[in-house]
This record gives sequence, C-alpha cells and structure tokens, in this order.
Amino acid sequence: MYQVLYRKYRPKVFADVYGQDHITSTLKNEIKNGRVSHAYLFTGSRGTGKTTCAKILAKAVNCENNLDGEPCNECEVCKGLDNGSIYDVVEIDAASNNGVDNIRELRDETNYAPSRGKYRVYIIDEVHMLSTGAFNALLKTLEEPPAHVIFILATTEVHKLPATILSRCQRFDFKRIQPETMAVRLKEVAEKEGLTLDDDAAVLIARIADGALRDGLSILDQCAGRSKEIDSKLVSEVAGLAGKEAMYKLSDCIANKDCNGAMSIISELYQNSFDMERLCVEMINHFRNFLVAKTVRKSRELIICTDDEYNMIIEASKSFTVEEIINALDLFQNTLVTIKGGATARIEVEMAFVKLCEPKLDESITSILERISLLERSVSSGVAVVNTVNTPTVQPKAAEDSVPVKQEATQSNEAVEETKPQTEPIVQGTPIQERAPEPEPTVQPAPQPSIKPTADSNETVEFDRWGEFMDVLHQTNIPLFGVLSGSKGYVRGQFFLIDSPNPTVRDFIKMPMHSKSIKKALYDVTGIQYKLGLFKRAGDAPTQKRDPLEDLINQVSGSFNIEIK
Repeated sequence: MYQVLYRKYRPKVFADVYGQDHITSTLKNEIKNGRVSHAYLFTGSRGTGKTTCAKILAKAVNCENNLDGEPCNECEVCKGLDNGSIYDVVEIDAASNNGVDNIRELRDETNYAPSRGKYRVYIIDEVHMLSTGAFNALLKTLEEPPAHVIFILATTEVHKLPATILSRCQRFDFKRIQPETMAVRLKEVAEKEGLTLDDDAAVLIARIADGALRDGLSILDQCAGRSKEIDSKLVSEVAGLAGKEAMYKLSDCIANKDCNGAMSIISELYQNSFDMERLCVEMINHFRNFLVAKTVRKSRELIICTDDEYNMIIEASKSFTVEEIINALDLFQNTLVTIKGGATARIEVEMAFVKLCEPKLDESITSILERISLLERSVSSGVAVVNTVNTPTVQPKAAEDSVPVKQEATQSNEAVEETKPQTEPIVQGTPIQERAPEPEPTVQPAPQPSIKPTADSNETVEFDRWGEFMDVLHQTNIPLFGVLSGSKGYVRGQFFLIDSPNPTVRDFIKMPMHSKSIKKALYDVTGIQYKLGLFKRAGDAPTQKRDPLEDLINQVSGSFNIEIK
C-alpha cells in the first residue's frame, strides 16, 4: 500500500527535524545529562513538528543505546516502539477523550510500571480540547506523577490552557518553518523519490504551506501524481493559484484604472476553476510585498521569492503610493472576511477590483484619504503637475467645416450653422436628437456663472469643472455617471460637447431623462443652461480615461499659481 510522503519521511531522530533547532538541541542535552522533566508542553501551529518531536523524545528516553541524546533506532525498544509491539508510549487524542472519566482512567494507568522501557510516556495531542473538569482531574497527577511516567502535551491553541496546567510543564514553542528551510527539505524528499523539483516550485510550495512542512509534503505528493517534472506552473495548477503572471496583470489594471481589463482577467480565472477566495489571499500577499518593498530598507530579507521575481516586485510597486497599497490591502482583507461569511466569492472579488479601478465608487475613509493625499502632494510640492491625460490643445488653424448642433426643445428643430472656426483641428459638434421634446428643468435662481457663454464665439475650450459636474451627477443619476466615467467636456459658445470613448454615450443622452440630468448638473455647477452635443476629433486615437481627481488638481493648482504641464 502506498504511504504518503509526510508519513514516509517523518523524522526518526532530532537531527532530521527542520527549523526547530532551539528545541531539539535543548531536548538532546536534557536526555544526555539525565535532566528529563516529568511534563512537557509543545505548542505551535500545525505541521511544525510537535507530535514528531514528542515521539522521538519518547523513544530517546527509553532507548538502550542512545547516542548524544538521539535514539539509536536499532535496539529492541526502539524497534518495538516503532512497530507498536511495545506499549510503553501511549498516544491520546484529547478531542475524542476529553471527559473526566477518560482522565481518571489515564490516572489509574499511571500506577503501572513500564513493560519494557524505562519510562511510560503519555502523549496527549490537542490537549486544549479537554473539558474544565478533565483539566482539574489531571492537575495533581501532572504535578507529581510516578517516577516512571512522563507527560507530553501538544496543542495548537495554548491560550485555551489553564494557567495551572502551564505552570506544571516545561513549555517549548515551535516556530513556523521558514520557506528557505522548507524548500531544502522538499528538494531532498523529491530527490529520494526520483522527482525533478525546480527551485521556484520548491519556494512556491513552501510559501503556500505557510510554515507547515506536512502541508508542503502533501502538495509535493499531489504534484508527483501529475508529473515527475514539477515546476511552478504545475504547483499553481495543483494548488488552485492564479499564478504570478495573473497577479501582475491585475495589479497593472489597478494602477492604470483599467476596470475592463481586470474584470476580463477575473472572468478567465473563474472559467479555469481558480478559487476566488484563494485569489483574494494571493492579492493580499502580492500587495503586502509591494508594501514591504516601499517601506523597508532591506526588503529583500522579508520577501520570500526568487531574485527575478523580487526585481519584478520592485518595478511594479513604483506604480503605487503607500496610501494606495494600504487601501488595496484593507479592501481585500474586508473582501476575504465577507467571502468567509458566506457571500458569493466571485461577486465580492469583482466589486473589490471595481472599487480599486474607480476610486470615486469607493466611499470608505481609506479611499478618501488616499485621494486627498494625492492632492496634498501635488499642492505642497510646488512643482508642475504632469497631466497623465492627453488633453487636446486647440491651436489656430484654418478649417472648412461647420458645426451642426441641435436647438433647444423650445426652439425650432433646425440645426444652427456656426461660423467656420479659423484656428482649430477638425472638431465638430454632433447634434443630439432627443426622443421626445421636454421643457427645461425648473431651477432656483442661478448661481454666479463661472463660464460666460458667447453664442457667436467659435473658440472651443475644455470644461474645467468636469469633476464638480461628475460629483453632482453621481448624486442624481448613477447609471449615467458610470457611462460618462473617463469622459471630458468642451464648451463652444452656448453648446456643451461631450468627449467620451464610450460608444453608448450617444444613446444614453438621447433619452430625455439622461439629457435632463446632464443639463441640470451643468446648471447647478455653472449657472448656465447649455445645449448638448458630441465632441469628435477626426483621425485621433481614442482618448485615455481621465481620473475624476484631475479637475480638482487643476483647480487647486490654479489657485496656488502652480503651472500645469
């Protein structure tokens, strides 16, 4: 019958225990010097070697020929304990034997002398599962057991043990096994099994195992069932990870505010059966590496990865500020908690990415502080703010085109023929044919206009209060706000021209409800009743998406006399 790797390669001497030198050296010295205690407490996370060390200790104290505190594994006692023919070592599962009666039976058995060895050893695993009455029944025996009895208690939740138990034991805290140490052990086991394990794959398995060598060997066992050649790609498939490439693509989408790209990648991962909860965990680890890279001087020591991946992390982290990284970590952590509470994993993950790609949709304090921080840095630096959006500059140039626009509903339906612009690129305002005429909205007395319309003016200028306009629109018409996200506006006389890469804008603003919302928002911001049109630029590439904070930065920069480039 096949034996799984973590059982087949369980250490039989202290020297084979990886990552716990501070414990194994102490136990060997105690055995060598005859200073064995009557009660030990082994505590630590799963898979760190607690039960393994307990079994080695039980053999070592009974071994007839122990060498420097190590069991020889050759004498009759060692072999008998290994094959179960000698019953001087008793393993008890406290999870299923947690009552007072079970402890009373154990206490009565301690009066019997060992059958073959020097000590009768009781290993109580998951001891924190004992009831209060069982702990009380164990106290006296644990403090003053017979001379031939040794208790070894093992637990993953030491905080649940009463102080009266802790004070009666020698406590040893097992640490999580470092990924570098675990990778060495995995390579050794793979070599003995005739497997080819890449260095990157070994590090990845160690990172997934999270300090538990048993988990690492189990993953290696799964990979071996697929192929004798084990690389990082195979490990990612077996463990259900999204892989490094997808992590970097998703973080690039967040940095570039590319919501469409992020949603496409998530959909592809979902179709390939990647676990969405695990994806969330991987994104947390990914942004944690970014945070360490940007805040720690010697970050290489704290990031477990290959040198090539470390260089990728350093390069990718340059696209984020510390505030943005912390905001992403908070959002993914909250998403993970929500998923564990029973929510639909895919929807929660998609919502998290949409909020990160569209900061205006995230109304959390962390997101607002992040956006304010960006504005503060621009103002306090006193340096020109580099505009990341390709804002068109209208230069004088002869042209021979006219701009047909739609009159207001109260006027005739004939297009207004504007004077030919003399100094601008081929720009035209496309009239918007509304489905049904409707009266202008009833509004309060207009605020002081910030832009004075000139009906006969041919100059096309960018609308510099787009951010305020979008804020008002977000309160009144959220679907339209989403459609206009990444758009810009231009003013030509009494016409307001919308420049948007979204092809659905035309259909949206043809609807009376949406056109009314736009005019109302414009009136609230500027105090001017505009007519609507579409802005087109012949031969130009699609305009990049615009961050809603850009207009606010421009306003503040103007107030502080900061040059905008």
